[in-house]
Amino acid sequence: MLRSVVLPAKVAPKPLAGKGVLAAGLIITAWASLLTYLLAFYQPDWHSPAPYLLVLLQTHLYTGLYITGHDAMHGVVSHDKRLNNAIGTVATLLFAYNWFPGQLPKHHRHHHHVGTQDDPDYHPEGQPGFLPWLLRFAWNYVTWWQVLLMAATYNVLKIWFPQANVIAFWMVPAVLATLQLFFFGTYLPHRGEHDEDNHHKSRSQRQWPLHAWAFVSCYFFGYHYEHHDQPYLPWWRLWQAKSQI
Repeated sequence: MLRSVVLPAKVAPKPLAGKGVLAAGLIITAWASLLTYLLAFYQPDWHSPAPYLLVLLQTHLYTGLYITGHDAMHGVVSHDKRLNNAIGTVATLLFAYNWFPGQLPKHHRHHHHVGTQDDPDYHPEGQPGFLPWLLRFAWNYVTWWQVLLMAATYNVLKIWFPQANVIAFWMVPAVLATLQLFFFGTYLPHRGEHDEDNHHKSRSQRQWPLHAWAFVSCYFFGYHYEHHDQPYLPWWRLWQAKSQI
């Protein structure tokens, strides 16, 4: 699915003109609206495929929350720094209480020291298996207060909503989206050895017709070399960098 990168042509930066805020607003609104419906009104028939498809849809929206927060870490949600950081903080908090100010310096360390011991996303043992790398990644990013807040919120939500719905549509998608982000955004792009001239130590997802798989899999974040090479591009413009190869 991933291959050695062919250097992309640079895509010129463009004014966001409110598009980043609009994209963030659509994702946050869609996530909150669907979650409200699934918790308060939906009565799943677990013998039909519908609730499982809704779990996948909510997982996709959870992933969008973090991608929005990630874009805010690069200042590409809004050129207004206060608005940009406020949206990033809200988006990451909604995703299992991730803390934007705490993750911001770690993410920039990843970009500045990619594939080295100073990279918080890096696993130091060459080409490790998926699970050891995931556990180290979680150790670096998941905090105890996140776990406690998730536990407290779960116990509150199950008072008001069906417990099965809370688990299936609030908890499970958060876990699946975490795995999705790690798999497509860290493990696949950065695992193994890279060519000496690959300064970003990243691979890039293949371009499938209309970029559909790149969007579904991780909001174009599988175009990972392009992201490292042109971090000024918001997620919704990464496909343009890929198209210019």
